[in-house]
Amino acid sequence: MSSAKEIIIIGAGIIGASIAWHLTKAGARVTVVSESGSGGVATPNSFAWINASWGNPEPYFRLRARAMAEWTRLARDLPGVPLSWCGGLCWDLSVADMETYATEHSAWGYGIERVDRVGAARIEPNLVELPDFALHVAEEGVAEPVTATRALLADAEGRGARIISSTVTALVQTDGKITGVDTSHGLIASDEVVIAAGVGSPEIAATAGINLPIETPPGLIVHSRPHRKLLNGLVLAERLHMRQTAEGRIIAGSDFGGADPGMDAEATAHALFAAMKAMLRDGDGLELDFHTVGYRPTPIDGFPIIGRAEGVDGVYVAVMHSGITLAPAVGLFAAREILDGERDPLLAPYGLSRFAQ
Repeated sequence: MSSAKEIIIIGAGIIGASIAWHLTKAGARVTVVSESGSGGVATPNSFAWINASWGNPEPYFRLRARAMAEWTRLARDLPGVPLSWCGGLCWDLSVADMETYATEHSAWGYGIERVDRVGAARIEPNLVELPDFALHVAEEGVAEPVTATRALLADAEGRGARIISSTVTALVQTDGKITGVDTSHGLIASDEVVIAAGVGSPEIAATAGINLPIETPPGLIVHSRPHRKLLNGLVLAERLHMRQTAEGRIIAGSDFGGADPGMDAEATAHALFAAMKAMLRDGDGLELDFHTVGYRPTPIDGFPIIGRAEGVDGVYVAVMHSGITLAPAVGLFAAREILDGERDPLLAPYGLSRFAQ
């Protein structure tokens, strides 16, 4: 592993921060460039559910399950990372789909427990409406996303990384190789550039002729003022998903990505918050503090883009919607690939070249 390799990372969200931390820890000289400051744009608007839950084909399940294990490793190596394996209670699918999910994922090693109304009440006693049938995964969890991102960047900076607040205007090419970035504060040279700028990634990549096929659907999430503890873990109900943060805020969206804000985001937020209060016993004391609308960087096939761009040397891409779950594994795997040329087999389906076929 070369300790002298100069790497620029564009983006200071959870993915960029994790890659920066893993590279710096491995001995690389890292510069993080971001116009949005630590935390990025999408990361602060995340529901922050760590899972390998329903809807995943087995190869993607394996990557997500590995990422869950890497969260435990990361929290051990960096105690400032706020991680809680609080468990997730799910009944946002039909009974038939829940049975299919439970059977399939249990066979893959996911720890799913079928629970009835009594079991659901034991797990979340403050829910007003309890399902007759639900699934509970005790190993699912959350990481407070902005705090985790800042902890990663602060530790990377303590190890020698530079954090620069600037706008990247273009990737710089010399003889067909990316040799740095042009920014609002001037040129920065490097051996390799990592594009981890979320929804801003396609515009940056396009300056080098690289097409990133990404959609950016919006998601609205409501945040209460801090309140006494009402929820023990994640609740993934039919009408909305919600959890309580480490500081006592209850956050909720119509699903984990957030609600469609519609034409009037303020009205959507108030309606969603009212539905959340109605679901919670003693929820009358909850007060809406604010809502966020995040734009999720989602590759058009729904799966991550992780790896070098073919045909253009010196650039590595890491853009995905499941950034919170995947961050520790992506950071580890990207650092190994950038420094050693060693691509983890779990990343095999997720190169950019799949879109050219």
